[in-house]
Amino acid sequence: MKIVGVSACPTGIAHTYMAAEALEKCGKELGYEVKIETQGIEIENILTPQEIEEADLVIIACAKNVDLTRFEGKRVIEVPIDKAVKNARQIIMDAVEGKNISIFHLAEEEKEQKNQQTGVYKHLMTGVNFMLPFVIAGGILIACSFMFGIHAGDPNDPSYNILAAAFNKIGGEVAFGLMVPVLAAGVAYSIAGKPGICSGMVAGMLAKSIGAGFIGGLAGAFIAGYLTLFLLKKIHLPKSIQSLKGLIIVPLLSTCITGFIMIFIIGTPVKFLLDTLSTFLNNMGTTNGIWIGLLIGMMMASDMGGPINKAISTFSIALMSSGVYGPIAACMVAGMTPPLGLALATVLFKQRFTVEEREAGKSCWVLGLSYITEGAIPFAVADPFRVIPSLMAGSAIAAAISLGAGCTSLAPHGGIWILPIPNVIGNLPMYVAALLAGSIVTCFCVAFLKRKNNYEL
Repeated sequence: MKIVGVSACPTGIAHTYMAAEALEKCGKELGYEVKIETQGIEIENILTPQEIEEADLVIIACAKNVDLTRFEGKRVIEVPIDKAVKNARQIIMDAVEGKNISIFHLAEEEKEQKNQQTGVYKHLMTGVNFMLPFVIAGGILIACSFMFGIHAGDPNDPSYNILAAAFNKIGGEVAFGLMVPVLAAGVAYSIAGKPGICSGMVAGMLAKSIGAGFIGGLAGAFIAGYLTLFLLKKIHLPKSIQSLKGLIIVPLLSTCITGFIMIFIIGTPVKFLLDTLSTFLNNMGTTNGIWIGLLIGMMMASDMGGPINKAISTFSIALMSSGVYGPIAACMVAGMTPPLGLALATVLFKQRFTVEEREAGKSCWVLGLSYITEGAIPFAVADPFRVIPSLMAGSAIAAAISLGAGCTSLAPHGGIWILPIPNVIGNLPMYVAALLAGSIVTCFCVAFLKRKNNYEL
């Protein structure tokens, strides 16, 4: 039996490749020929038309929208990407037995039904996938401007530098300024396709201009997307002018209605809510910071790149547009801690890990330092009841120390590699201490809970 498929996670980094590797490995063990196309930062292992034609089954493990038109008429099973990482063998066995299989068709009614069934989380993750390049590029360019001095981009400051001003304008004013509009456009596109992009982008721009920020942009995005989808279904035109519906009529009506809703209904209450939240976070004391840090840390480590992790990290990134830089620093340190703690444990307590786990621990050093929490997933899958609580404990400690000590980050990603850039991390000594403390706690918690595992060296 021949099986093909596609894996794609919102960020296009870890889950994309881990899911493909798990499916191909388990398929080989079960005696099937499996090839998975990875749609990460680049599309790799591309499926040829002949391979698709010859395939008996198609497995789609995606957390964002992908083009499925080439699988017309094939037997398809769609699964969450985190399930493909953790339970690939069962997915393949179920597919072979015909469970959850459907024949993929491109009929308009079925496409609309499929759009309605993708769910809020998938729409949100598609928007996040659109947004992340802007956030990461913008944040790092802002960080580069601070290399010349914290106020070097201000023409009225004595430390003014023209390069710093350029970095700040490109990264801060433009790339970073597009964060909410692009997020909103991505969510609306996920819901309604291309006709939703205009109203979604406008909703995001309006949220930014009236001060409703991330929350307002997200609300506007869902309004724009579902309104566009409703109009596409309800407006019927003669075939001779059918093309005008998606090109002019629906985007125009959706954009106008969404805009009025944003200005007269959504804007003021959401702005008040966001301002209140920003004020609280910017002025919270050490005690509040510790408690919020504990919560952030546990959420980051609970599913290691899954929905809970993505929810808190996306929210923290969004707060950066409101000038709140503490939560994203806590997220990053909490996200680095799980793989680093496990890597350390495989060195200090070798006898408690298998040979394969010790080899995986070596890659965790690089993954952890690069803020790729997913490096901890193989350990968690193999022993969830002892590993996951250990990861949550270490990440909670790291985030609590970071937020409690007032650490901040002007870059939303980059892991330890951004630490040498001047002024990017606020209170750098305590940030490093938080990372070390969290990693050590993770290491010893894992070692304690796994103390009865005595594998051969």
